[in-house]
Amino acid sequence: MMPRLGADYPIEIEVTSKPIADYQTDEYFELDLPVAPAVMVGDEIVVEGSGIPEENVAAAICRHLGMPAPKARKKSILERLFGG
Repeated sequence: MMPRLGADYPIEIEVTSKPIADYQTDEYFELDLPVAPAVMVGDEIVVEGSGIPEENVAAAICRHLGMPAPKARKKSILERLFGG
C-alpha cells in the first residue's frame, strides 16, 4: 500500500520494520513514537497498534499536503457482506 501511495502523492514514504522486541524497550518509549504497527503522516499519528484502511491513510496524506481528500470509492457487494 505505501509504495503505491508514494507514487500517487508528492510525499516521501519511509517504512521502518524491526522485531517486536525492539519496540518494547525503554529506549523506544523515550523516543515518544507510536506503538507498532503504526502509520504517521508528518507529526500526526494516524493509527497505532492496529491496521488501517488505505483510504484513511490517503486522507491523512491529503490533509498533510493541504489537498482535498480523495473521493471514497464504492464498496463492492462482497466487501459489504464480508467487511472488506
